[in-house]
Amino acid sequence: MTISSSLNAGVAGLNANATRLATISDNIANSGTYGYKRANADFESMVLTQTQGAGIYSAGGVRATNTRLIDERGSLVATSNALDIAVSGRGMLPVASSTEIASSGSPDNLMMTTTGSFRPDADGILRTASGLVLLGWRAEADGTIPALPRDTVVGLEAVTINTNQQAGDPTTSMNLGVNLPATSTASGSAGASLPLSVEYFGNLGTSEALDISFTPTVPGSGSSNEWTMVISDSAQGGAVIGEYTLTFDDTRAAGGTLLSVTTVSGGAYSPADGTLALTVAGGPMTMTIGRLGDPKGLTQLSDSFAPTSITKNGSPVGSLTSVEIDENGYINATYDTGFTRRLYQIPLVDVANLNGLVAMNNQTYKISPDSGSFFLWDAGDGPTGSVVGYAREGSTTDVAAELTALIQTQRAYSSNAKVIQTVDEMLQETTNIKR
Repeated sequence: MTISSSLNAGVAGLNANATRLATISDNIANSGTYGYKRANADFESMVLTQTQGAGIYSAGGVRATNTRLIDERGSLVATSNALDIAVSGRGMLPVASSTEIASSGSPDNLMMTTTGSFRPDADGILRTASGLVLLGWRAEADGTIPALPRDTVVGLEAVTINTNQQAGDPTTSMNLGVNLPATSTASGSAGASLPLSVEYFGNLGTSEALDISFTPTVPGSGSSNEWTMVISDSAQGGAVIGEYTLTFDDTRAAGGTLLSVTTVSGGAYSPADGTLALTVAGGPMTMTIGRLGDPKGLTQLSDSFAPTSITKNGSPVGSLTSVEIDENGYINATYDTGFTRRLYQIPLVDVANLNGLVAMNNQTYKISPDSGSFFLWDAGDGPTGSVVGYAREGSTTDVAAELTALIQTQRAYSSNAKVIQTVDEMLQETTNIKR
């Protein structure tokens, strides 16, 4: 009987609008929740009568389906914490629960989120107040990230920052710019060696020195424009690690620049980039003395001996002062001696269907059959966006729109209740016929 279907349709309408009211309530309640993705209730009609002109109609009612709009992005909100992290664009941060990390030490079940306020706990593990641990790939000592699989959690580990850690930065390259006096290679000069000491830092942060002597070749007449450069390493007890014969150009076009470099002992000279391949106590070191004809390296001009430009990398042992994340997802530590070191890389997780992810507590999500498998991207590669520090992603809830939907839902709910009331009155009239 169609009057009974009307009653069922009214009840279905009440249930559907109650579901919609629940999503609206959830959205409004989380309008200030960072990283919240609003829920949406869509209505779908159910049709029972399909015959045209049958003269009767049975109401099928309505059915509500819920969707979490995870692919929507909230606006970024600036903060004062360097490790408040958000994603600008597509992609999510890999996280795990702190209880799982504490029990197994590794993330067996990957979760993901679009934003988080991470701070080190007592063990230095970066986590949020709700217990989400940030995951990343640990960098090698030289700052490189090893090649790791991108479709599994193998290689991901809890990001750990020890605030009281110290580190040294050994010297691996040095640029040597020195002017040698041309008068010292002329006949009749004293031929005295010119000493130069350049500090460098060893693997343990110790201060060492390369002791360099320049000895001119004094001819019987004229000028030789030739020098013997001997390099000694203090970390090896003053042992000679390189000896080279330097000849300078005296032509008008390139006067004072290197004409040739002959290796007597030690590492070879590379004319392509003007470097010497030295081996100090801690390992290899590249010293740049300039290409042939280059006025920026070693020169021989006038009558003065002067270092013109001596630069090097490395620094002594320093204490950690700050940690920040850049747009590529690299976590970099800065030490009080001025050098920086790459500690971790945070990849971005992406799936084919973001809205197919399973929503969990604390604005986290898990893989499901509807979402497809995940892949770990470098930030900015593929479909992913960039990582933003000092920022949180705001809620995607539009309070004004939700309040408007709330009024509509209230009216629709009241209307369906009126349908049930009307059907009840009609059924009452039907029962009164036999009286």
